[in-house]
Amino acid sequence: MPSLTNILRRAPHLTSVDREWLHLLVGDWQIISDLSFSDLLLLVPDDSGSFTIVAQCRPATAATLFDDDVVGRDATPDQQYLAAAVWKSERARGEDWDTVRVDMYPVRREERTIAVLAVTGALMPDRVPAQFQSNYGDIAEALLRMVTTSEYPFDGSPTGYRHGTPRVVDGFIRLDTEGSVVYGSPNANSNFHSIGVLGSLAGQVLAEVVPDLIENHSTVDESLPVVLMGKAPWMCELEVHGVILSLRAVPLLEHGTRLGAILLCRDISELRHREQELITKDATIREINHRVKNNLQTVSALLRMQSRRASNEETKQALEDAQRRVATIALVHQTLSQTIDEHVIFDDVFAPLLRMSTDIAATGVVVASTLRGSFGRIGANQTTALAVILNELVTNAIEHGLPEGGHLTVTARREDDFLSVDVEDDGVSVNPRDVGRGSGLGTKVVRTLVEGELRGSINWLQRAGGGTRVHIEAEIDQ
Repeated sequence: MPSLTNILRRAPHLTSVDREWLHLLVGDWQIISDLSFSDLLLLVPDDSGSFTIVAQCRPATAATLFDDDVVGRDATPDQQYLAAAVWKSERARGEDWDTVRVDMYPVRREERTIAVLAVTGALMPDRVPAQFQSNYGDIAEALLRMVTTSEYPFDGSPTGYRHGTPRVVDGFIRLDTEGSVVYGSPNANSNFHSIGVLGSLAGQVLAEVVPDLIENHSTVDESLPVVLMGKAPWMCELEVHGVILSLRAVPLLEHGTRLGAILLCRDISELRHREQELITKDATIREINHRVKNNLQTVSALLRMQSRRASNEETKQALEDAQRRVATIALVHQTLSQTIDEHVIFDDVFAPLLRMSTDIAATGVVVASTLRGSFGRIGANQTTALAVILNELVTNAIEHGLPEGGHLTVTARREDDFLSVDVEDDGVSVNPRDVGRGSGLGTKVVRTLVEGELRGSINWLQRAGGGTRVHIEAEIDQ
Protein backbone atom coordinates (compact mmCIF):
# COMPACT_ATOMS: atom_id res chain seq x y z
CA MET A 1 0.00 0.00 0.00
CA PRO A 2 1.62 3.30 -1.11
CA SER A 3 1.84 6.00 1.54
CA LEU A 4 0.29 9.45 1.20
CA THR A 5 3.77 10.93 0.83
CA ASN A 6 4.68 8.64 -2.06
CA ILE A 7 1.38 9.20 -3.88
CA LEU A 8 1.57 12.98 -3.57
CA ARG A 9 5.13 13.00 -4.90
CA ARG A 10 3.77 11.64 -8.18
CA ALA A 11 1.34 14.58 -8.57
CA PRO A 12 3.09 17.00 -10.96
CA HIS A 13 1.12 20.12 -10.00
CA LEU A 14 1.92 19.90 -6.28
CA THR A 15 4.80 21.82 -4.72
CA SER A 16 6.45 20.70 -1.49
CA VAL A 17 4.36 23.31 0.38
CA ASP A 18 1.19 21.99 -1.27
CA ARG A 19 2.02 18.46 -0.16
CA GLU A 20 2.61 19.64 3.39
CA TRP A 21 -0.77 21.43 3.33
CA LEU A 22 -2.52 18.21 2.30
CA HIS A 23 -0.71 16.35 5.08
CA LEU A 24 -2.06 18.93 7.55
CA LEU A 25 -5.57 18.46 6.20
CA VAL A 26 -5.43 14.68 6.44
CA GLY A 27 -3.99 14.97 9.94
CA ASP A 28 -6.99 16.99 11.13
CA TRP A 29 -9.96 16.06 8.96
CA GLN A 30 -11.44 13.54 11.42
CA ILE A 31 -13.39 16.48 12.90
CA ILE A 32 -15.10 17.12 9.56
CA SER A 33 -15.86 13.42 9.09
CA ASP A 34 -17.40 13.10 12.56
CA LEU A 35 -19.45 16.31 12.31
CA SER A 36 -20.79 15.47 8.85
CA PHE A 37 -21.45 11.78 9.69
CA SER A 38 -19.68 11.04 6.39
CA ASP A 39 -16.70 9.31 4.84
CA LEU A 40 -14.05 11.60 3.40
CA LEU A 41 -11.92 10.92 0.33
CA LEU A 42 -9.07 13.10 -0.90
CA LEU A 43 -8.68 13.07 -4.69
CA VAL A 44 -5.65 14.36 -6.61
CA PRO A 45 -5.32 14.46 -10.44
CA ASP A 46 -2.40 13.22 -12.52
CA ASP A 47 -0.99 14.61 -15.78
CA SER A 48 -3.96 13.33 -17.79
CA GLY A 49 -6.52 14.77 -15.39
CA SER A 50 -7.49 11.38 -13.98
CA PHE A 51 -8.14 11.46 -10.23
CA THR A 52 -6.61 9.09 -7.69
CA ILE A 53 -7.85 8.57 -4.14
CA VAL A 54 -4.86 9.47 -1.97
CA ALA A 55 -6.41 9.40 1.52
CA GLN A 56 -9.54 8.16 3.26
CA CYS A 57 -11.27 8.94 6.57
CA ARG A 58 -14.15 7.08 8.24
CA PRO A 59 -16.54 8.77 10.73
CA ALA A 60 -16.67 7.77 14.38
CA THR A 61 -20.26 9.06 14.60
CA ALA A 62 -21.83 6.92 11.85
CA ALA A 63 -21.38 3.71 9.89
CA THR A 64 -18.82 3.87 7.10
CA LEU A 65 -19.91 3.48 3.49
CA PHE A 66 -16.51 2.07 2.47
CA ASP A 67 -15.75 -1.30 4.01
CA ASP A 68 -12.62 -1.68 1.87
CA ASP A 69 -9.56 0.52 1.86
CA VAL A 70 -9.70 2.58 -1.35
CA VAL A 71 -6.45 4.52 -0.92
CA GLY A 72 -4.30 4.30 -4.04
CA ARG A 73 -7.20 3.37 -6.33
CA ASP A 74 -8.45 5.38 -9.28
CA ALA A 75 -11.69 7.22 -8.61
CA THR A 76 -14.86 5.64 -10.03
CA PRO A 77 -16.29 7.11 -13.27
CA ASP A 78 -18.94 9.04 -11.30
CA GLN A 79 -16.30 10.35 -8.91
CA GLN A 80 -14.05 11.28 -11.84
CA TYR A 81 -16.85 13.24 -13.52
CA LEU A 82 -17.85 15.20 -10.40
CA ALA A 83 -14.26 15.82 -9.29
CA ALA A 84 -13.33 17.16 -12.74
CA ALA A 85 -16.29 19.56 -12.65
CA VAL A 86 -15.27 20.84 -9.20
CA TRP A 87 -11.62 21.15 -10.25
CA LYS A 88 -12.57 23.16 -13.34
CA SER A 89 -15.14 25.45 -11.71
CA GLU A 90 -13.30 25.70 -8.38
CA ARG A 91 -16.68 25.57 -6.68
CA ALA A 92 -18.34 22.90 -4.54
CA ARG A 93 -20.86 20.57 -6.16
CA GLY A 94 -22.99 17.70 -4.93
CA GLU A 95 -25.15 14.91 -6.31
CA ASP A 96 -27.33 12.06 -5.06
CA TRP A 97 -26.16 8.62 -6.17
CA ASP A 98 -28.57 5.82 -5.33
CA THR A 99 -28.54 5.70 -1.52
CA VAL A 100 -25.68 8.15 -0.92
CA ARG A 101 -25.09 11.88 -1.11
CA VAL A 102 -21.73 12.99 -2.49
CA ASP A 103 -20.50 16.57 -2.07
CA MET A 104 -17.13 17.60 -3.42
CA TYR A 105 -15.15 20.67 -2.41
CA PRO A 106 -12.03 22.21 -3.92
CA VAL A 107 -9.07 22.11 -1.54
CA ARG A 108 -7.35 25.44 -2.02
CA ARG A 109 -4.09 26.97 -0.86
CA GLU A 110 -3.16 30.53 -1.74
CA GLU A 111 -5.84 30.91 -4.40
CA ARG A 112 -4.93 27.61 -6.08
CA THR A 113 -6.93 24.39 -6.16
CA ILE A 114 -4.59 21.54 -5.26
CA ALA A 115 -7.02 18.66 -4.59
CA VAL A 116 -10.69 17.74 -4.27
CA LEU A 117 -12.34 16.64 -1.02
CA ALA A 118 -15.26 14.23 -1.43
CA VAL A 119 -17.80 13.99 1.41
CA THR A 120 -19.89 10.82 1.09
CA GLY A 121 -22.83 10.25 3.43
CA ALA A 122 -25.96 8.11 3.49
CA LEU A 123 -29.20 9.69 2.20
CA MET A 124 -30.92 7.94 5.12
CA PRO A 125 -28.37 8.28 7.92
CA ASP A 126 -28.33 6.41 11.19
CA ARG A 127 -30.84 7.59 13.72
CA VAL A 128 -29.28 10.76 15.09
CA PRO A 129 -31.19 13.35 17.19
CA ALA A 130 -32.28 16.34 15.10
CA GLN A 131 -30.44 18.75 17.41
CA PHE A 132 -27.22 16.83 16.81
CA GLN A 133 -27.72 16.94 13.06
CA SER A 134 -28.46 20.65 13.00
CA ASN A 135 -25.49 21.75 15.10
CA TYR A 136 -23.03 19.22 13.72
CA GLY A 137 -24.08 19.76 10.11
CA ASP A 138 -23.75 23.55 10.31
CA ILE A 139 -20.26 23.29 11.80
CA ALA A 140 -19.18 20.69 9.23
CA GLU A 141 -20.35 22.98 6.43
CA ALA A 142 -18.46 25.90 7.95
CA LEU A 143 -15.23 23.86 8.16
CA LEU A 144 -15.66 22.66 4.57
CA ARG A 145 -16.06 26.26 3.40
CA MET A 146 -12.83 27.05 5.25
CA VAL A 147 -11.13 24.27 3.28
CA THR A 148 -12.16 26.01 0.06
CA THR A 149 -10.82 29.38 1.26
CA SER A 150 -7.44 28.13 2.56
CA GLU A 151 -8.50 28.84 6.17
CA TYR A 152 -8.51 25.19 7.26
CA PRO A 153 -6.46 23.33 8.38
CA PHE A 154 -4.59 25.63 10.76
CA ASP A 155 -0.87 25.70 10.11
CA GLY A 156 1.11 25.42 13.34
CA SER A 157 -1.78 24.29 15.54
CA PRO A 158 -2.00 20.88 17.27
CA THR A 159 -3.38 18.32 14.83
CA GLY A 160 -3.85 14.58 14.75
CA TYR A 161 -4.84 12.42 17.69
CA ARG A 162 -2.11 12.37 20.26
CA HIS A 163 -2.36 10.84 23.70
CA GLY A 164 -5.46 12.46 25.27
CA THR A 165 -6.46 14.72 22.36
CA PRO A 166 -10.26 15.25 22.48
CA ARG A 167 -12.49 14.09 19.64
CA VAL A 168 -16.00 15.08 18.61
CA VAL A 169 -17.46 11.99 20.29
CA ASP A 170 -15.69 12.86 23.57
CA GLY A 171 -17.44 16.20 23.98
CA PHE A 172 -18.52 18.92 21.53
CA ILE A 173 -19.36 22.56 22.30
CA ARG A 174 -20.36 25.31 19.89
CA LEU A 175 -19.38 28.86 20.85
CA ASP A 176 -20.58 32.16 19.42
CA THR A 177 -18.30 35.12 18.65
CA GLU A 178 -18.42 36.25 22.30
CA GLY A 179 -17.44 32.86 23.70
CA SER A 180 -20.95 32.01 24.90
CA VAL A 181 -22.06 28.39 24.56
CA VAL A 182 -24.66 27.89 21.84
CA TYR A 183 -24.81 24.12 22.17
CA GLY A 184 -23.11 21.44 24.24
CA SER A 185 -23.31 17.71 23.56
CA PRO A 186 -24.31 15.36 26.41
CA ASN A 187 -20.71 14.23 26.85
CA ALA A 188 -19.53 17.85 26.99
CA ASN A 189 -22.13 18.65 29.67
CA SER A 190 -20.96 15.65 31.70
CA ASN A 191 -17.32 16.67 31.37
CA PHE A 192 -17.92 20.18 32.68
CA HIS A 193 -20.35 18.98 35.36
CA SER A 194 -17.48 16.88 36.74
CA ILE A 195 -15.47 20.05 37.46
CA GLY A 196 -18.41 21.92 39.00
CA VAL A 197 -20.13 23.73 36.10
CA LEU A 198 -23.79 23.22 37.04
CA GLY A 199 -26.82 23.17 34.79
CA SER A 200 -26.88 23.27 31.01
CA LEU A 201 -23.83 24.72 29.27
CA ALA A 202 -26.03 26.62 26.80
CA GLY A 203 -25.86 30.35 27.44
CA GLN A 204 -22.83 30.21 29.74
CA VAL A 205 -19.50 31.89 29.04
CA LEU A 206 -16.94 29.26 30.04
CA ALA A 207 -14.12 31.80 30.22
CA GLU A 208 -16.05 33.52 33.04
CA VAL A 209 -17.37 30.43 34.84
CA VAL A 210 -14.35 28.12 34.86
CA PRO A 211 -11.74 30.42 36.52
CA ASP A 212 -13.89 30.64 39.68
CA LEU A 213 -13.67 26.84 40.03
CA ILE A 214 -9.88 26.57 39.93
CA GLU A 215 -8.13 26.16 43.28
CA ASN A 216 -5.66 28.87 44.28
CA HIS A 217 -2.75 26.44 44.44
CA SER A 218 -3.35 25.03 40.96
CA THR A 219 -1.10 25.79 38.01
CA VAL A 220 -3.17 27.25 35.18
CA ASP A 221 -2.20 26.99 31.53
CA GLU A 222 -1.70 30.51 30.14
CA SER A 223 -3.62 29.59 26.98
CA LEU A 224 -6.75 28.51 28.90
CA PRO A 225 -8.74 31.77 28.40
CA VAL A 226 -7.92 31.83 24.69
CA VAL A 227 -9.04 28.21 24.30
CA LEU A 228 -12.25 28.67 26.33
CA MET A 229 -13.17 31.68 24.19
CA GLY A 230 -12.31 29.80 20.99
CA LYS A 231 -10.11 32.64 19.75
CA ALA A 232 -7.16 30.53 18.62
CA PRO A 233 -6.67 26.98 17.33
CA TRP A 234 -4.94 25.58 20.37
CA MET A 235 -5.05 22.91 23.09
CA CYS A 236 -4.65 22.97 26.85
CA GLU A 237 -5.45 20.94 29.94
CA LEU A 238 -7.63 22.06 32.85
CA GLU A 239 -7.42 20.47 36.30
CA VAL A 240 -10.08 21.13 38.93
CA HIS A 241 -10.50 19.08 42.13
CA GLY A 242 -8.52 16.18 40.66
CA VAL A 243 -10.51 16.09 37.40
CA ILE A 244 -8.44 16.80 34.28
CA LEU A 245 -10.08 17.93 31.04
CA SER A 246 -8.27 18.12 27.72
CA LEU A 247 -9.61 21.09 25.70
CA ARG A 248 -9.14 21.96 22.06
CA ALA A 249 -10.48 25.06 20.32
CA VAL A 250 -11.16 25.28 16.58
CA PRO A 251 -12.16 28.79 15.44
CA LEU A 252 -14.73 29.10 12.65
CA LEU A 253 -13.79 31.69 10.01
CA GLU A 254 -15.25 33.12 6.85
CA HIS A 255 -12.78 35.15 4.81
CA GLY A 256 -10.95 36.11 8.00
CA THR A 257 -14.05 37.00 10.02
CA ARG A 258 -14.73 34.94 13.16
CA LEU A 259 -18.10 33.21 13.17
CA GLY A 260 -17.52 31.57 16.54
CA ALA A 261 -15.70 28.38 17.38
CA ILE A 262 -16.04 24.77 18.44
CA LEU A 263 -14.56 23.45 21.65
CA LEU A 264 -13.74 19.76 21.99
CA CYS A 265 -13.31 18.37 25.48
CA ARG A 266 -12.35 15.04 27.01
CA ASP A 267 -12.04 13.78 30.57
CA ILE A 268 -8.50 12.41 30.76
CA SER A 269 -8.30 12.11 34.56
CA GLU A 270 -7.85 8.35 34.55
CA LEU A 271 -5.42 8.52 31.64
CA ARG A 272 -3.18 11.05 33.39
CA HIS A 273 -3.50 9.13 36.67
CA ARG A 274 -2.21 5.98 35.00
CA GLU A 275 0.59 7.92 33.32
CA GLN A 276 1.61 9.33 36.71
CA GLU A 277 1.57 5.84 38.19
CA LEU A 278 3.85 4.62 35.42
CA ILE A 279 6.22 7.56 35.96
CA THR A 280 6.29 6.82 39.68
CA LYS A 281 6.91 3.13 39.07
CA ASP A 282 9.69 3.89 36.60
CA ALA A 283 11.36 6.20 39.10
CA THR A 284 11.00 3.57 41.83
CA ILE A 285 12.51 0.86 39.62
CA ARG A 286 15.44 3.11 38.71
CA GLU A 287 16.02 3.88 42.40
CA ILE A 288 15.88 0.17 43.26
CA ASN A 289 18.41 -0.64 40.54
CA HIS A 290 20.63 2.18 41.82
CA ARG A 291 20.52 0.85 45.38
CA VAL A 292 21.07 -2.73 44.23
CA LYS A 293 24.11 -1.53 42.26
CA ASN A 294 25.50 0.22 45.35
CA ASN A 295 24.92 -2.83 47.54
CA LEU A 296 26.53 -5.14 44.99
CA GLN A 297 29.53 -2.87 44.73
CA THR A 298 29.87 -3.02 48.51
CA VAL A 299 29.67 -6.83 48.45
CA SER A 300 32.23 -6.87 45.63
CA ALA A 301 34.61 -4.71 47.67
CA LEU A 302 34.20 -6.97 50.73
CA LEU A 303 34.91 -10.08 48.63
CA ARG A 304 38.01 -8.42 47.20
CA MET A 305 39.27 -7.59 50.70
CA GLN A 306 38.54 -11.12 51.89
CA SER A 307 40.37 -12.70 48.96
CA ARG A 308 43.48 -10.64 49.70
CA ARG A 309 43.54 -11.95 53.29
CA ALA A 310 42.92 -15.58 52.33
CA SER A 311 45.95 -17.81 52.84
CA ASN A 312 44.60 -20.80 50.94
CA GLU A 313 45.12 -20.37 47.19
CA GLU A 314 41.94 -22.28 46.30
CA THR A 315 39.87 -20.12 48.66
CA LYS A 316 41.47 -16.98 47.30
CA GLN A 317 40.59 -17.98 43.70
CA ALA A 318 36.99 -18.78 44.65
CA LEU A 319 36.58 -15.39 46.34
CA GLU A 320 38.08 -13.59 43.33
CA ASP A 321 35.66 -15.41 40.99
CA ALA A 322 32.72 -14.47 43.20
CA GLN A 323 33.88 -10.86 43.35
CA ARG A 324 34.12 -10.70 39.55
CA ARG A 325 30.60 -12.13 39.10
CA VAL A 326 29.11 -9.70 41.60
CA ALA A 327 30.88 -6.78 39.87
CA THR A 328 29.40 -7.89 36.55
CA ILE A 329 25.85 -7.90 37.93
CA ALA A 330 26.48 -4.49 39.54
CA LEU A 331 27.49 -3.10 36.15
CA VAL A 332 24.19 -4.28 34.65
CA HIS A 333 22.18 -2.65 37.44
CA GLN A 334 24.09 0.57 36.94
CA THR A 335 22.92 0.64 33.31
CA LEU A 336 19.35 -0.25 34.29
CA SER A 337 19.29 2.57 36.84
CA GLN A 338 19.96 5.11 34.09
CA THR A 339 17.06 4.20 31.80
CA ILE A 340 13.27 3.98 32.04
CA ASP A 341 13.07 1.50 29.19
CA GLU A 342 12.45 -2.19 29.76
CA HIS A 343 15.12 -2.95 27.18
CA VAL A 344 18.83 -2.20 27.24
CA ILE A 345 21.22 -1.53 24.38
CA PHE A 346 23.52 -4.37 25.37
CA ASP A 347 26.51 -2.95 23.49
CA ASP A 348 26.58 -0.16 26.10
CA VAL A 349 26.76 -2.81 28.83
CA PHE A 350 29.21 -5.20 27.23
CA ALA A 351 31.85 -2.69 26.06
CA PRO A 352 32.89 -1.70 29.63
CA LEU A 353 32.33 -5.29 30.78
CA LEU A 354 34.80 -6.58 28.18
CA ARG A 355 37.40 -4.04 29.26
CA MET A 356 36.87 -4.88 32.94
CA SER A 357 37.04 -8.63 32.41
CA THR A 358 40.15 -8.35 30.25
CA ASP A 359 41.96 -6.10 32.72
CA ILE A 360 41.17 -8.37 35.68
CA ALA A 361 41.94 -11.68 33.99
CA ALA A 362 45.00 -10.63 31.97
CA THR A 363 47.47 -10.22 34.83
CA GLY A 364 51.04 -9.73 33.65
CA VAL A 365 50.29 -10.49 29.98
CA VAL A 366 49.00 -8.42 27.06
CA VAL A 367 45.57 -9.41 25.73
CA ALA A 368 43.91 -7.36 22.97
CA SER A 369 40.12 -7.64 22.86
CA THR A 370 37.79 -6.77 19.98
CA LEU A 371 33.99 -6.54 19.74
CA ARG A 372 32.43 -7.07 16.32
CA GLY A 373 28.79 -6.65 15.35
CA SER A 374 26.01 -5.59 17.66
CA PHE A 375 23.87 -7.26 20.30
CA GLY A 376 20.97 -4.87 19.80
CA ARG A 377 18.30 -4.23 22.43
CA ILE A 378 17.81 -6.92 25.05
CA GLY A 379 15.17 -7.17 27.75
CA ALA A 380 16.20 -6.29 31.28
CA ASN A 381 15.40 -9.82 32.48
CA GLN A 382 17.93 -11.37 30.07
CA THR A 383 20.60 -8.67 30.30
CA THR A 384 22.04 -9.90 33.60
CA ALA A 385 22.17 -13.51 32.43
CA LEU A 386 23.93 -12.63 29.16
CA ALA A 387 26.41 -10.38 30.97
CA VAL A 388 27.35 -13.11 33.45
CA ILE A 389 27.69 -15.67 30.62
CA LEU A 390 30.01 -13.49 28.56
CA ASN A 391 32.02 -12.47 31.60
CA GLU A 392 32.64 -16.15 32.41
CA LEU A 393 33.57 -16.99 28.82
CA VAL A 394 35.92 -14.02 28.40
CA THR A 395 37.65 -14.66 31.73
CA ASN A 396 37.99 -18.37 31.02
CA ALA A 397 39.41 -17.71 27.54
CA ILE A 398 42.05 -15.35 28.88
CA GLU A 399 43.05 -17.45 31.90
CA HIS A 400 43.15 -20.83 30.14
CA GLY A 401 43.51 -20.04 26.44
CA LEU A 402 45.82 -17.04 26.58
CA PRO A 403 48.24 -17.62 29.47
CA GLU A 404 50.99 -15.95 27.43
CA GLY A 405 48.73 -13.22 25.97
CA GLY A 406 47.14 -12.93 22.56
CA HIS A 407 43.94 -11.75 20.99
CA LEU A 408 40.31 -12.23 22.01
CA THR A 409 37.39 -11.55 19.66
CA VAL A 410 33.69 -11.40 20.53
CA THR A 411 31.34 -11.41 17.53
CA ALA A 412 27.62 -10.71 17.91
CA ARG A 413 24.98 -11.17 15.21
CA ARG A 414 21.38 -10.13 15.81
CA GLU A 415 18.34 -10.78 13.61
CA ASP A 416 14.94 -10.06 15.16
CA ASP A 417 14.71 -12.27 18.26
CA PHE A 418 17.67 -14.49 17.29
CA LEU A 419 21.12 -13.79 18.77
CA SER A 420 24.35 -15.54 17.81
CA VAL A 421 27.58 -14.89 19.75
CA ASP A 422 31.09 -16.24 19.20
CA VAL A 423 33.89 -15.84 21.76
CA GLU A 424 37.23 -16.73 20.13
CA ASP A 425 40.83 -16.69 21.27
CA ASP A 426 43.99 -17.45 19.26
CA GLY A 427 45.81 -19.11 22.12
CA VAL A 428 46.11 -22.65 23.41
CA SER A 429 43.69 -25.06 21.77
CA VAL A 430 41.60 -27.09 24.17
CA ASN A 431 39.56 -30.22 23.71
CA PRO A 432 36.00 -28.94 23.21
CA ARG A 433 34.54 -32.17 24.57
CA ASP A 434 36.48 -31.84 27.81
CA VAL A 435 35.43 -28.20 28.27
CA GLY A 436 31.77 -28.80 27.38
CA ARG A 437 31.54 -31.62 29.90
CA GLY A 438 33.60 -29.76 32.49
CA SER A 439 32.49 -29.99 36.09
CA GLY A 440 33.74 -26.52 37.04
CA LEU A 441 31.35 -24.01 38.58
CA GLY A 442 31.90 -21.51 35.76
CA THR A 443 30.94 -24.04 33.07
CA LYS A 444 27.83 -25.08 34.98
CA VAL A 445 26.79 -21.44 35.49
CA VAL A 446 27.21 -20.66 31.81
CA ARG A 447 25.32 -23.71 30.55
CA THR A 448 22.48 -23.22 33.04
CA LEU A 449 22.01 -19.55 32.13
CA VAL A 450 22.19 -20.16 28.37
CA GLU A 451 19.67 -22.99 28.39
CA GLY A 452 17.42 -21.62 31.12
CA GLU A 453 17.40 -17.83 30.83
CA LEU A 454 18.17 -17.44 27.11
CA ARG A 455 16.40 -20.59 25.87
CA GLY A 456 19.45 -21.30 23.74
CA SER A 457 22.45 -23.58 23.23
CA ILE A 458 26.21 -23.36 23.71
CA ASN A 459 29.05 -25.30 22.08
CA TRP A 460 32.83 -25.33 22.56
CA LEU A 461 34.71 -25.73 19.25
CA GLN A 462 38.29 -25.66 17.99
CA ARG A 463 39.11 -22.45 16.18
CA ALA A 464 40.54 -22.62 12.70
CA GLY A 465 44.20 -21.62 12.94
CA GLY A 466 44.45 -22.54 16.60
CA GLY A 467 42.66 -21.54 19.73
CA THR A 468 39.09 -22.05 20.95
CA ARG A 469 35.71 -20.79 19.78
CA VAL A 470 32.61 -20.81 21.96
CA HIS A 471 29.39 -20.48 19.97
CA ILE A 472 26.09 -19.40 21.56
CA GLU A 473 22.66 -19.25 19.95
CA ALA A 474 19.87 -17.67 21.98
CA GLU A 475 16.26 -16.50 21.77
CA ILE A 476 15.92 -12.87 22.86
CA ASP A 477 12.68 -11.34 24.13
CA GLN A 478 11.50 -8.49 21.92
